[in-house]
Amino acid sequence: MAKKLTSRSVDYSKWYNELVVQADLAENSAVRGCMIIKPYGYAIWEKMQAALDKMFKATGHQNAYFPLFVPKSLFEAEEKNAEGFAKECAVVTHYRLTNDPDKPGKLRVDPQAKLEEELVVRPTSEAIIWNTYKNWIQSYRDLPILLNQWANVVRWEMRTRLFLRTAEFLWQEGHTAHETQAEAMAEARQMNQVYADFVENFLAIPVIQGVKTPSERFAGAEETFCIEALMQDGKALQAGTSHFLGQNFAKAFDVKFANKEGGLDYVWATSWGVSTRLMGALIMTHSDDNGLVLPPNLAPIQVGIVPIYKSEEQRVAIAAVAEQIKAELFALDISVDFDNRDAFKPGYKFNAFEIKGVPIRLAIGPRDLENEQVELARRDTLEKSTVKLSDLAAHITQLLAEMQQQLFEKAKAFRAEHTTEVDDYATFKELLETKGGFIAAHWDGTAETEEAIKKETKATIRCIPLAAESQPGSCIYSGKASQQRVLFAKAY
Repeated sequence: MAKKLTSRSVDYSKWYNELVVQADLAENSAVRGCMIIKPYGYAIWEKMQAALDKMFKATGHQNAYFPLFVPKSLFEAEEKNAEGFAKECAVVTHYRLTNDPDKPGKLRVDPQAKLEEELVVRPTSEAIIWNTYKNWIQSYRDLPILLNQWANVVRWEMRTRLFLRTAEFLWQEGHTAHETQAEAMAEARQMNQVYADFVENFLAIPVIQGVKTPSERFAGAEETFCIEALMQDGKALQAGTSHFLGQNFAKAFDVKFANKEGGLDYVWATSWGVSTRLMGALIMTHSDDNGLVLPPNLAPIQVGIVPIYKSEEQRVAIAAVAEQIKAELFALDISVDFDNRDAFKPGYKFNAFEIKGVPIRLAIGPRDLENEQVELARRDTLEKSTVKLSDLAAHITQLLAEMQQQLFEKAKAFRAEHTTEVDDYATFKELLETKGGFIAAHWDGTAETEEAIKKETKATIRCIPLAAESQPGSCIYSGKASQQRVLFAKAY
């Protein structure tokens, strides 16, 4: 039996770390800052992949794959991008190991095997992809190019936490090429909306769509759209970004096309991505002190069945009914785990399903067989009820849909309770420490004020909301004029 989790209210960070391990999602590896995603955690990621991949293809995108290694000269071509990621880059300098003459049985880097050009392990793929696009694009007839790749990337983070920030992580990155500025901007907005729809409908996490300030934009972008979510500890988490890259990468790699008028023009670009960081968002938005709480749409196991018996005769009879339930639900595309392991008691199985966030748990004992019913327990509310076998499939189908929606509404209500409008700096600082959450406040639009607030409070401007209405006011820090509120928060 797993030990009891540290309470969220006592130590949120410790609770999170314990939960990731005890729910069998991931663990630290022998490589500093890198994680092993275990089968149950990877099953959730696979469901995310499948849903997103379907959405990408519905919007006309195709999958491809590009190299893990980027020649340093290509990486340097777009200066802002190179500068933005330089400190996080892992670099390959040699291609071979050899026996160490001073240490028998040990290996060393072969000094004779130095690469002619160093290779950057991709922190992002714009450089290698735009160098490739140069060979693919000659005319407006070759546009648009709408590609996505599922890949791993490396960003050499100094402080890591499972899923939220690791030296290597999994993600998808879309890279598109367009004929016009308007088309590229529409693409960037569209993919941000795709991310918002996915996170709200599958992860049951409400998000705010916005744009980043110039200092928070992706390195090399002219505009960065984003979706921002709020975790239960009052900190924000950037759940996805979509970048309008302008013609920056096309100019860096000399990617031109013959336009319809017969002239030459640089291609317009976007890139966009989400990563296994979404696993962290999923965990922190819904889970409790008993373990994971998973939205049914992403739960690898939606229904867990636990048999309760004393005799072999009872075990066989209950198993027959459980297998019948499993088959009936499977036909409705509902995933079921019938835990009929004889080596573990029902209490252990209950706890295992609970900490893994299985949305619905069914218990079947001899008396349930007599009454043609089962005991049903909801993971989100921990409520129990009895349901007739004849009504079970329809009841579970409806209940899973209700749970998905109710988890979203609960998270949305939490966000509303923890979003506060503030008009003075003293209150701003006090609320950051006492309440947290999103703080909607006026900002004068300058990088100097943004940096000063960040330095003094550790709060950043999460986004300038797209849906925000014009509302003239005064900056909380400088007192200068401001046209709308932006969202501040401490963040992961």
